[in-house]
Amino acid sequence: MDERIFFYRLGKLIYQIDGVYQQYGKGCKLASPNHLWILYALNDGERHSQKQICEDWAIPRSTANTIIKDLESKNYVALSQIKGERRELLVSLTPSGKEYADEILSDLYQRERAIYSEIEAPEELLSTLQVLAAKMQKIAAKGE
Repeated sequence: MDERIFFYRLGKLIYQIDGVYQQYGKGCKLASPNHLWILYALNDGERHSQKQICEDWAIPRSTANTIIKDLESKNYVALSQIKGERRELLVSLTPSGKEYADEILSDLYQRERAIYSEIEAPEELLSTLQVLAAKMQKIAAKGE
């Protein structure tokens, strides 16, 4: 296979997988797929800066800000100042936000667990994809 076919097929697979998560989010009546990804990111029990979420999940900052403000207005997330930072805030789920995230994500986690059990060498697959993602950053850097 040549490189064009490889990247064409890779792109299709990435968007097919992303489409599954979009459909899941729609089924949960979330406003956008990014809503799902922000809940997914925050539900790991850690506090994250909005900047970190945007970088890790490739979500535009304005989109993340809108979603986080919506979650904050519903008392699902709390924002706190990062020591030494004037403009960046930490985002964490509140207890009611944790319940909300668990309600949405528990079924997804169960479905992912079933699929994960069928993947041969999942660590190797992730490692390969991480290397590919790092190399792909060269494409983004070219456009800047």
